Amino acid sequence: MELMTNDRFQQLKKVLRAAVFIGVILSISFFLLIGGVWIYAKSKGAPPLSVTQSSIIYSKDGAIIGEAHSGEKRYWVELDDISPFLIDATVAVEDRRFFSHHGFDPKRIVGALLADIKARSKVQGASTISQQYARNLFLVHDKTWKRKLEEALYTIRIEANYSKEEILEGYLNTIYYGHGAYGIEAASYYYFNKPAKDLSLSEASMIAGIPKGPSVFSPFSDEDRALSRQKVVLQSMVDNGSLTKDEAAQALEKPLVYGNREHLPKEYMAPYFQDAVRAVVRHELGLQKELEMGGLHIYTTLDANLQAIAEEEINNIFNPESDMQVGFVAMEPKTGRVLALVGGRNYEDSPYNRVTQAERQPGSTFKPLLYYRALEEGFTPSTGFRSEVTTFQVDEGRSTYTPHNFNNYYANDLITMMQALPLSDNVYAVKTHLLLGEKELTDQAIELGIDSKIKPVPSLALGTSPVRVLDMANAYSMFANGGKEVQPVFIEKIVNYRGEILFEREKKTKQLLDPDVTFVLNHMMTGTFDPALNGYMAVTGNSIREQLTRPYAGKSGSTETDSWMIGYTPQLVSAVWTGYDREKSITLTAEKHYAKDVWASFMERALEKKSVVTFAPTDGVIGVSVNPQTGLLATSDCPVSRMSFYLKGTEPTEYCMAHLKDIEEDSSPTEPNLEEAPKKWWRRLVPWL
Repeated sequence: MELMTNDRFQQLKKVLRAAVFIGVILSISFFLLIGGVWIYAKSKGAPPLSVTQSSIIYSKDGAIIGEAHSGEKRYWVELDDISPFLIDATVAVEDRRFFSHHGFDPKRIVGALLADIKARSKVQGASTISQQYARNLFLVHDKTWKRKLEEALYTIRIEANYSKEEILEGYLNTIYYGHGAYGIEAASYYYFNKPAKDLSLSEASMIAGIPKGPSVFSPFSDEDRALSRQKVVLQSMVDNGSLTKDEAAQALEKPLVYGNREHLPKEYMAPYFQDAVRAVVRHELGLQKELEMGGLHIYTTLDANLQAIAEEEINNIFNPESDMQVGFVAMEPKTGRVLALVGGRNYEDSPYNRVTQAERQPGSTFKPLLYYRALEEGFTPSTGFRSEVTTFQVDEGRSTYTPHNFNNYYANDLITMMQALPLSDNVYAVKTHLLLGEKELTDQAIELGIDSKIKPVPSLALGTSPVRVLDMANAYSMFANGGKEVQPVFIEKIVNYRGEILFEREKKTKQLLDPDVTFVLNHMMTGTFDPALNGYMAVTGNSIREQLTRPYAGKSGSTETDSWMIGYTPQLVSAVWTGYDREKSITLTAEKHYAKDVWASFMERALEKKSVVTFAPTDGVIGVSVNPQTGLLATSDCPVSRMSFYLKGTEPTEYCMAHLKDIEEDSSPTEPNLEEAPKKWWRRLVPWL
């Protein structure tokens, strides 16, 4: 008996030793496995948590005008900017032990297995928030063992490298809430038209229940099911200690007021402007990759009110049956900010931007660039040339060029620059251009930011080299602001979803043009609307003069296929081009007036509530009353006179004698001899200098 007992004892001892050994081996293996997994997770490093997000585009007053995304509306917000109710509700219903487990919840896994066995089907999920986040970031939603293993490995890496707060923030910003809304910020705006940080308990508990089945539990799909799901969420919060029963009951009784889904960002508000903004982000700022990933907050210069005015006036003025197109842009001259932009009549029919992409002949709107250079080189508003059919020997005498005025109207007499500009006399412009030298206008255009290839030919004075509407508006902005250099500005600032500033506009300007010369030109350009300058024909702004209630400077232009109007005050510049995309001739009278009518109606409405601001004379100029036909000081016998400004020392000192009955001598200014004119020709040609 004693021997048997001893044998059994020895056997038991051996079994115990084996069991201890196996236990030690298993324990070591377990810890080695855990350590190996941990080492693996650390060695692989933190998996990137970045996801494609929507980039929001804002107007100048901070309102959302549109967004850029790849089919998923998603706006990343930090955990601190999410309602605590939403955070508690999500944790309670999705993963109540989220803050205590390490990526997997064994208790929940066992419970789910027992429930599935009992029901003999898959009825309960056991995925934690960390697992769901890993799946959303890196994996397809199939149910293979390979996917489950990859999910587990990604979950371990996420848990090993990120805090619980970072994981929860990422999860809430990536989960799908139905109707194309990804992430809690997009969902909050979609369902309740408010940011996620402002969600109430009732609203948060409704939204938190949607991810389990977005097509089933959305209140916009099935409100009864959504309310039932909300009860489950609130009860989970009670069970998790986040709420009392009374608080849950009160939340359940509170009626939900859903937002108007029309208030979501409108992707087609100022679509041409938005395209221009994206082009700047990609090509000028070099943020192509950042734009593709999204999450950018792009603060633009768009004035939504001015944009609406521009679109309304274009729609009101154009015949709906007409195929004519339009390019319109308005700018703030002091800064170059683009305030409104219409690149065509219908974006969905044609996204081609006729403001930033198209190049069209500017016609006579190019002449102010020429006359600025002429004034800088010694011309004055009183400088005179004969307006008559003239054939010029060009290309060193190898060819000829004969410009023509509109409808072949000519003064057949001397006219002054102050009159030639508003009458848009082509002969005067070509004479000025050739006398200065053809390269002078090309250089002036480049200095004023014209990026198109400008050909230094005689006809350049008449605007025959195609240019962009945006460049012309920018050049005129420099006239309007007194000669300070500006560039078209579409974007004030770009911030990524972490609040880091990626770009901010530098607010620097420098004096580019002579301020005195610029003022003289600006004052001459107000003559476009002044009937005192009528001559052999009316000033070109005469047809819209009655619509205008304040002083403007401007210039129109036309070719067979293009119609332009650009005008400004010190506060606002706008440029309008109208024509056909295929360069079809403009023949209908009404269509020839579209550009002027759009410009006049826009400027009047845009400035309606603004104070009247005129161009203030600079210190280096002097104003005198002159007869615009002779360019000499006006007398009481002159039938017409106009205040005209000159650089000090260049103003006329002789009085006009042309209208005195006892004076027969012609006192009009003498036309300069083009062939004999040296570099300082004006000192001989203009006596009062």
